[in-house]
Amino acid sequence: MFLARVTGSIVSTQKVESMKGHKLLIVEPYRLDTDSRERLITTGRTFIAVDTLGAGEGDLVLICQGSSARLTPETKTLPIDAVITGIIDSVHVEKKSVYCRNEEG
Repeated sequence: MFLARVTGSIVSTQKVESMKGHKLLIVEPYRLDTDSRERLITTGRTFIAVDTLGAGEGDLVLICQGSSARLTPETKTLPIDAVITGIIDSVHVEKKSVYCRNEEG
């Protein structure tokens, strides 16, 4: 699992039948800044993930990737590699808050 920020969405009018009705979002993985350990920074990569929770642009989310992405009841029959399994409220590292959803501007 990893953290990612939702940066956009994908519209695909033609796709395999099992994918119809599933929302696709562009997510950008984040990691802990190893220098300060007080903030999250982007990895510079992007992925497409199936959204099962109603996440939106700007949300920090929890992603499962690989075969684990197909272990939820909503995704067990889908040909996917990444799924949003949580919307993050806060992240704490060494008793410090490095992210709080309520404080995002």
